[in-house]
Amino acid sequence: MRRVIQILFVLIIIVLGYLIVDSIMEPIRFNQEVKTREKATIDRLIDIREAQKAYKDVYRSYTSSFDTLIAFIDTGSFTVVKAIGDIPEDWLDEMGFEKAREKALKEGVISRENTYVPVLDSLYQQGFATDSLRYVPFTNGITFTMTSGKLLTSSNLTVQVVEVYTLYDDLLNGMDRQLIVNYKDERMKIVGFEGVKFGSMEEGTLTGNWE
Repeated sequence: MRRVIQILFVLIIIVLGYLIVDSIMEPIRFNQEVKTREKATIDRLIDIREAQKAYKDVYRSYTSSFDTLIAFIDTGSFTVVKAIGDIPEDWLDEMGFEKAREKALKEGVISRENTYVPVLDSLYQQGFATDSLRYVPFTNGITFTMTSGKLLTSSNLTVQVVEVYTLYDDLLNGMDRQLIVNYKDERMKIVGFEGVKFGSMEEGTLTGNWE
């Protein structure tokens, strides 16, 4: 009987030790997983941002539709203007680059040639899965929220704006709920938003809240 009690005592100590160590390791594991998920999400948001910048260069506005953005990446192209010929050095010395170029174009000394470069080849590496842009990593198919529009500034100027984000409730789903609540509160105090995003519908910026 005494032997049994000793064995039970040892087992209790082992279990308690495991629970103590596990309680210490849980926040550490949580933070490591958060970093992994945030890194993948930020990388994808950067890819979306580059696509939105390219789309605006062509269409002078952003888009709220991932279907439209992905179709643009898959089939769109940039116009690249290539100068053919050389501006004489004495013209450059005499009148500066802009006026010398204008004169050279007018007199046919140089000419311009338009070439078209596919958006997909310009922005991403070969084999990039364009349809993956819409999905938040680690969420089994949840899509980013993407909004675009126009904003009238205090200077009475109209600027194009876009905002793309995911909330931590989605990004960290399946992890410890209390640790998620704590992390959301922490991020809210630091960046004023309970998620990862770039852009804003309230000001003309493409900055990410991780930057």
